[in-house]
Amino acid sequence: MIGRRDLLIGLGAGALASGVHAQPASPIAQTRHGPVRGAVDNGILVFKGVRYGADTGPRRFQPPAPPTPWTEVRDVLAYGPASPQRGLREPTSEDCLFLNVWTPTLRDGRRRPVMVYIHGGAYSSGSGSAALYDGVRLCRRGDVVVVTLNHRLNAFGYAYLARLVPELADSGNAGQLDLILALQWVRDNIAEFGGDPGRVMVFGQSGGGAKIATLMATPAAAGLFHRAATMSGQQVTASGPGNATRRTLAWLDALKLKPEQAREVLTLPVERLLEAQGAEDPVLGFGGLYFGPVLDERSLKRHPFYPDAPAQSAKIPMIIGNTHDETRAFLGGDASNFSVTWDQLPAKLNPANMRVDIDPGTVIAEYRRLYPAYSPSDVLFAATTAARSWRAAIIEAEERAKAGTPAFVYQVDWVSPKEGGRLGAPHMTDIPLVFDNVAQPGSRAEGPTAQPMADRMSAAFIAFARTGDPNCKAIPRWEPYALPRRQTMVFDNQTRMVDDPRGAERRLFAKVPFVQAGT
Repeated sequence: MIGRRDLLIGLGAGALASGVHAQPASPIAQTRHGPVRGAVDNGILVFKGVRYGADTGPRRFQPPAPPTPWTEVRDVLAYGPASPQRGLREPTSEDCLFLNVWTPTLRDGRRRPVMVYIHGGAYSSGSGSAALYDGVRLCRRGDVVVVTLNHRLNAFGYAYLARLVPELADSGNAGQLDLILALQWVRDNIAEFGGDPGRVMVFGQSGGGAKIATLMATPAAAGLFHRAATMSGQQVTASGPGNATRRTLAWLDALKLKPEQAREVLTLPVERLLEAQGAEDPVLGFGGLYFGPVLDERSLKRHPFYPDAPAQSAKIPMIIGNTHDETRAFLGGDASNFSVTWDQLPAKLNPANMRVDIDPGTVIAEYRRLYPAYSPSDVLFAATTAARSWRAAIIEAEERAKAGTPAFVYQVDWVSPKEGGRLGAPHMTDIPLVFDNVAQPGSRAEGPTAQPMADRMSAAFIAFARTGDPNCKAIPRWEPYALPRRQTMVFDNQTRMVDDPRGAERRLFAKVPFVQAGT
């Protein structure tokens, strides 16, 4: 039970709000499930590894369950394990439903905006524990509450087994159901941490943004968040149940299991399940198996942004953003992509890199017309960015505009001098800028202009969390994206509003259908 000393320490967390800046060394918060003891980092109260769901191991491929309540104070001083995955340099476990909270103080009635970050890594990897997502600086800068979290990924979160094992009907969206449980935890507990349960913003980069777009069309998520920001991560369409089943069958085949043996995945070792995901995707025809949200007619009954923007989230203010050179992060690791010749370029503009079916010769000719100074390498990165990474953002922004609920759209053009600036403004550029974490490990933001850029972007996101409008003194007037102007905030050393940036590139790829890789 909580002792008198612990209780007094926990109550003392409100001292900051009353003008006393000393913080308790061991702040205690009372959650609906039980009391937790955190720590202090630069004056910010930090609670790492707070359990929001029960161990998913015994409930593999099933919806999550709330944790069993506890009465003794639990120390939450270290991040919880991430979902099972390969290659992550941190602990992983099927017992992975943990979240982390940064707050200026506890239960002071201030009702601060809550910024819930959903990590990237497609739907297959990552965690909410990366140094880039540390919430101390964002919390201090904006007087906000910051939350990050872990949830089930890859096959553990999205393998669609419904047609093979009927009792696992929710398996294709288990990872999304985890996110919903986490947001329910925020709704029920965040006031204890000084946050406003009626002013919750979800934001996420790459796969995190895609997860948010999917939540915007998921009925069970309605009312759990009140602003949304997607950063280089969109989800126009989910995987259909037919293709999702094809992927599951390919996974079973790699496991040397027949369809009628599918139930055996409930007891196979984690490592075997992970290893088999390296089989070639039967829908895409390249890469490992894709597991992501499924149009299962249970938790997800429509595609996120097809055929239109979901009416469910029409009143939720939204930011949609991308970086100018997204695919330099994906393709830049191959040195040959920086020395490709004009003769070699058509083969590089293949479906695996472009994700749309268009004649490479037409693409090359148009880019050479638009940008005569571009090298073959420049064309490769620009065309793949526009076709593969930027296209879904345009679709979502235009559907919101058509519905009369326009989003605020941005493009990051700022180039870090890291590696001589050869990667331009690649995927992930905006993470340390939004979190105001340019000095954290993993940040690409370097040089004298990095902190001023972080000042602008973090201030805009904090303003958005507070009011649903990103306009603030740090940036020029940010207008919503409306047709036909397509207003876009370009974040650069000279941050500015631009109508329809790269409009000619947008029109080039608008002539061919866009199909999300997972679909």
